[in-house]
Amino acid sequence: MSAELDALTVVNQLRDLAADPLNRRAIVEDQGCLPGLILFFDHPNPQVVYSALLAVRYLAECRANREKLKGELGMMLSLQNVMQKSTSPGETKLLASEIYEILQSAGKEEAEQAEAAAASCRKKAHFFLGSNNKRAKTVVLHIDGLDDSTRRSLCEEALLKIRGVISFTFQMAVKRCVVRIRSDLKAEALGTAINSTKVMKAQQVVKTEDGGELVVPFQEDSSVLVEENTDIPDYLPEDESPSLEHDKAVTRVGSVTDGLGWLSTAANFLTRSFYW
Repeated sequence: MSAELDALTVVNQLRDLAADPLNRRAIVEDQGCLPGLILFFDHPNPQVVYSALLAVRYLAECRANREKLKGELGMMLSLQNVMQKSTSPGETKLLASEIYEILQSAGKEEAEQAEAAAASCRKKAHFFLGSNNKRAKTVVLHIDGLDDSTRRSLCEEALLKIRGVISFTFQMAVKRCVVRIRSDLKAEALGTAINSTKVMKAQQVVKTEDGGELVVPFQEDSSVLVEENTDIPDYLPEDESPSLEHDKAVTRVGSVTDGLGWLSTAANFLTRSFYW
């Protein structure tokens, strides 16, 4: 791997590593990664900022990481700065706000959190929490054709173009995608975007009153206007994007060794590039 790694390449790879639950503890325990991600919050490139926030959002999914994240020097203050910065895109502010709320509650009301955790275990896994945030909602999609990393990349590109999408994660084994969106964005917009790939078709997974699940197709004749997201730049082109290495870093079971090898490289880059 070239020593001339740029910030965007590094933060995107860390984001992809953090998407794998097997890597999250190692990233948080590494002495260089968290300080580097925090510094990325103030990067002039808005895509770097957003990818860094998304990486921290993944890390916060692990309940055991939250106290460490909250206590990391500059974490909470930097999140506040992103939220208050006038030049921050709306989706970036909302993602920073969700992370702040999650970390702010870490260590408080432990009994209630334990009860909530037990209840959540009885439900299908939802990787993105924060459903109490009235400005955002979670949509679960079942995507026919979501078969490999190439299709996943197509799906990512389609979702990232939609204004109002905050974050998303994939459950490749069951062909699902859990998407956090602004409350004013219609779920049909997600279906329209994914269906536009011509190789995948999305349906919405909804809860029934008895706790079961129902897969509901989007109306094919519905004309939902999809507002494209221009605040956050597109991801890297396919020939440059580290997301093409999902089979090494994210999607393959047993990828910890490969992921930690890249983690060491990224940490070395951060150590050489910043002074703390």
